[in-house]
Amino acid sequence: MGISFKRKLSSLNQDDTVRIDSKFNQLMESVGYNIFGITQSCLIPLKEVLIPNYELFEFEEDKEYFGVPTGKEYTNEFGDITSSQIITKDDHPNRLMYKVDEDSILISSLKGARTPALNFNFDLSKYVFSNGFYIFKVLDGWHKEFVLYLLRTDKLKSVLDNHLYRGIGISSYKESDFLKIKIPRISIVKQSVAIEKIAPIKVELINLKNSKRDIVNIINQVFGKAFEFNWEEFESIKQEKTYTSNIASFANNIDCRMGIRFHNKAGQYVQSFLEQITNKRIKDFISEPIVLGKSVSPKNYDEDGEYFYIAMSNIKTWAFDPEDCKKVSDEYSSSNLNKTVQKGDILLARSGEGTIGKVALIEDQEISGIFSDFTQRIRLTGFDPLCAYYYFRSDFFQYLVYTHKKGLGNNTNIFPSQIREFPMPYWDEKKQAEIVKTIKTQLDEQKEIEEKIEKKQQKINKIIENAIANAS
Repeated sequence: MGISFKRKLSSLNQDDTVRIDSKFNQLMESVGYNIFGITQSCLIPLKEVLIPNYELFEFEEDKEYFGVPTGKEYTNEFGDITSSQIITKDDHPNRLMYKVDEDSILISSLKGARTPALNFNFDLSKYVFSNGFYIFKVLDGWHKEFVLYLLRTDKLKSVLDNHLYRGIGISSYKESDFLKIKIPRISIVKQSVAIEKIAPIKVELINLKNSKRDIVNIINQVFGKAFEFNWEEFESIKQEKTYTSNIASFANNIDCRMGIRFHNKAGQYVQSFLEQITNKRIKDFISEPIVLGKSVSPKNYDEDGEYFYIAMSNIKTWAFDPEDCKKVSDEYSSSNLNKTVQKGDILLARSGEGTIGKVALIEDQEISGIFSDFTQRIRLTGFDPLCAYYYFRSDFFQYLVYTHKKGLGNNTNIFPSQIREFPMPYWDEKKQAEIVKTIKTQLDEQKEIEEKIEKKQQKINKIIENAIANAS
């Protein structure tokens, strides 16, 4: 069943590019850019509140920086950077190009956008931000914190995710569309009153935030304790940027690799440590060869199909995310049944900085899905898939991916022939179950904290929406 819209041909000029898609027309038909439903005449577009503020980043020689792409996994609701990519002047994706300061407001251009910049409480000079962020500063007459909370309201995020975005797959919206969204002109006094009401909730949020622990740190701590690993020594070795090698060492791999990343001391330290505590490799626990997925063309997609097509973008949050996951035709799926997934499979992204090495555990018994050619399927036997999944998320495995991946910039790859040779812990069922229980217990505690945070955020959302509704 479809939805029909009747529009006058002359109304199509409401969009600079004459959009005719249903999601955009649904917005125009109902509220236009007046997403908060304010009927008063004092509405203004966001372009009168925010001004674009892009400043290119200039690399200094022989200095390491951290790139922050767009994506839910790189920033959180507090304005913290939760993940980043190590980059240098000669080895970074071209999309990582901007710097920001404490006055900046960032919002991701991607569907599912975040507004991460509330207070930057860390050194920003070493961070390079993706051109996938729209970067603004607040104009006079507006309180930055009020504007940030406004940009985080459910109504605004719903419009960005459901109506303004363009394209399929990895979708985004245009800055010009975003800046057309209308809000009422709100006095600075009323903005300040709202911020005062939010202040005690903000304190509670900060306390909850400070009680949270990073998932990777939890996993690292559990595996590090089980391995009796010296994290301080490892971190110290990672800081070494200059070291010597001999030309014979370049022949110690089948590709005669000469790159610094492959021969770095920290990578060698992890590899050597793991080889000392286990003589097993991933290949010793696979029930069938690790294989790459299947490519797809536009003609293969079918929204009425039974099978999902699981791309890298659908596992970038370390779990299978069915949102925006396309489906393929029955004809395509029936001819690619050897590329399907089942409960217990682990999918690993094999390409692209920011995604390479990320894994997702298939936990749904009833799932019907075909994995893409930029992912690889790991199907284990004799090892608990959940325990393996946690191990693959740890820095032990991820640093091996960083060391062994091939290519430059965003065009890096890792292949099944490499993954199968990575060291794997050799534990009995009891030890694996103990590791899983310890990690799950701590992760469940984090989920409880996240639920409390969500309730506090909804209170803030309500205060801002009330301020908007009562504006004059």
